[in-house]
Amino acid sequence: MNKTILLKSRPEGTPTLDNFEFAEIDKPTVSEGQVLLKTKYVSVDPYLRGRMRDEKSYIEPFQLDEPIQSGIIAEVVASENPDFKTGDYINGMLDWKKIQTHNGKGLQKVDQSKAPLSAYLGILGLTGITAYVGLLKIGEPKEGETVLVSGASGAVGSVVGQIAKIKGCKVVGIAGSDEKINLLQDTFGFDEGINYNKTNTMQKAIKEACPNGVDIYFDNVGGEILDAAIANMNRFGRVVNCGAISLYNETEQPTGPRLETSLVKKSLKMQGFIARDYQDDFNKIVPQLASWLQKDKLTYEETIVDRFENIPQAFIDLFDGKNKGKMVVKV
Repeated sequence: MNKTILLKSRPEGTPTLDNFEFAEIDKPTVSEGQVLLKTKYVSVDPYLRGRMRDEKSYIEPFQLDEPIQSGIIAEVVASENPDFKTGDYINGMLDWKKIQTHNGKGLQKVDQSKAPLSAYLGILGLTGITAYVGLLKIGEPKEGETVLVSGASGAVGSVVGQIAKIKGCKVVGIAGSDEKINLLQDTFGFDEGINYNKTNTMQKAIKEACPNGVDIYFDNVGGEILDAAIANMNRFGRVVNCGAISLYNETEQPTGPRLETSLVKKSLKMQGFIARDYQDDFNKIVPQLASWLQKDKLTYEETIVDRFENIPQAFIDLFDGKNKGKMVVKV
């Protein structure tokens, strides 16, 4: 039987397995203009937590008792669409289903001869694109500047740091274990690392790691680490707000230091974004990322979890920092 994963209930705080429901469904048949897709890899991402809330955002919330969606690599196993043939692999925003049909709109073919299929959900997918546009379009790094990255061992953060190094910057990463700090320095080429679980005063730790101050802070976590980074920003610094995973499961509106004074005194720029704001540039960005990858200027880590049934747990594990690099489920 075919299977799907539904949103059973909206999480209160950190998601649990009880918020998800597995359902057996019929295998669909392909109609004119459609393709029949077999799921191969599923992306689990922190932003999906926001779609589990019943509130207005840049993307529609998930509906209860309906399939959850995310980026998926699938194989075309039957086609009645002239743009796709059996055996093609595609990348698209699809339902958490083992097998499904699609009209082909928005699906992009991927070439497994150029990179592993899972890479198209990570460094050659929205992950890499997010790192690229956030750092280069908003951060606008200049050679010799200091770039600070939180969530640095994660999918986006690890790519941000590497691109910053390509641009001639000093790069400092923040992560939650010595193992991850070693990964940042030994694999991704970061200059320094800060283990937030071994740091009593984050503001002081950032100052020691960035003695010349911070020119660009790429923020993936929000909260107290953002406050500490702002305190260390140089004049005309740029804060790139990519995510705030430390706040996603809060049930009440958190409060913290007021940033307005620092923004004015230091003439800081602070901007949030989503990768799709720059969708018109995707066809230029992905080849650039691929070129850097082929020239060994970029590398990547993946945490690959096996089995369709483990998708919800893999998603939950993101909030405990159990991933190194991109978290992907192999079906």
